[in-house]
Amino acid sequence: MTIKVLVAGATGKTGRLLVSELKDRGAIPIALVRKGSDTSVLPEGTEQRTGDLTRLHSGVCDGVDAVVFAAGSGGSTGPEMTDKVDREGAQRLVDLAKEAGVERFVMLSSVGADNPPEDHEMTHYLKAKQAADEHLQASGLTYSILRPVALTDDPKTDAVILGEGVDQQAKAHRADVAAVLAEAAVTDRHAGKVQEMQTA
Repeated sequence: MTIKVLVAGATGKTGRLLVSELKDRGAIPIALVRKGSDTSVLPEGTEQRTGDLTRLHSGVCDGVDAVVFAAGSGGSTGPEMTDKVDREGAQRLVDLAKEAGVERFVMLSSVGADNPPEDHEMTHYLKAKQAADEHLQASGLTYSILRPVALTDDPKTDAVILGEGVDQQAKAHRADVAAVLAEAAVTDRHAGKVQEMQTA
């Protein structure tokens, strides 16, 4: 059976790499895109489904086997959009995935989301990610939560450190993050795990 994977954030820097990784693994990625998104960054022939994370409609997860949340409001938006996308959008997508009987939900989170610092420039964002992660863990869905350190656009290496031993000051290549997210979406290797990640 070919696995269908809905990707939220598919046109982002990590998302587009994830779509390619899923195709390479024989899965069918379905890009969740809002109207007006630049879909030219997606591999040719990628299936698309219209949806806006700030107002997701029921049924958006119908017919898929797994969902990956790899979206983000972006560093240039304010706290309100962070709440709408990174917290509420992610939580709503979890609820709709459960409603649709999706088998697996993979969350791209961030290092520090387990214990957000107070009075830091990333505090609001990390608290939003923490709330989304906790909502997923409480949902009853088979989940995988990946918390990479600072992301770079360097090429894929497959030299990945997960869980214990991650240096929080290190870097993670987006291509390596995409590979782990894809693996989590199509296999049980990361099921039920919350893991920090870096590129070695």
